[in-house]
Amino acid sequence: MTDKVYNVLFLCTGNSARSILGEALMNKLGEGRFRAYSAGSQPKGDVHPMALSVLTGLGFDTAGMRSKSWDEFSAPDAPKFDFIFTVCDNAAGETCPVWIGHPLTAHWGIEDPAAVEGEGQREAFLQALRFLQNRISLFLALPISSLDEMAMRSKLKEIGQAEGASAKAGAVK
Repeated sequence: MTDKVYNVLFLCTGNSARSILGEALMNKLGEGRFRAYSAGSQPKGDVHPMALSVLTGLGFDTAGMRSKSWDEFSAPDAPKFDFIFTVCDNAAGETCPVWIGHPLTAHWGIEDPAAVEGEGQREAFLQALRFLQNRISLFLALPISSLDEMAMRSKLKEIGQAEGASAKAGAVK
């Protein structure tokens, strides 16, 4: 067993909802084996209040969570990522920065819970959280250190097509 800590980046256009949920889930479920971050191509500047409410209500640490640009993570002193997951279809179609170290990437798109307004919004966020938790749990169960790159790419694509996948989900970049 390796003591390597894998760095994971969750990308979404606004970095206010889905990517924030992914970051929180991976940091908790990864139990120190993974360090997650999130960013957006066009960050909204604030984390969606319902994302924070849902995460806080379920006991997640939200201290320091903020909406930020992916430019922060393309700088020379940024963490070197092992895995990058886009969680919205818009971000999957954008031209991403060149990531140092050529991390494995996949699209794990789910519908935007922030697009739901009114009384159904909390449930939409909880559903998005469940879909992301399922994907992350499947990912964490993989024997990462023993899979070759081709097998890993295949597994990442398969995970992206799990329940709740958006139209473009499962695409390996």
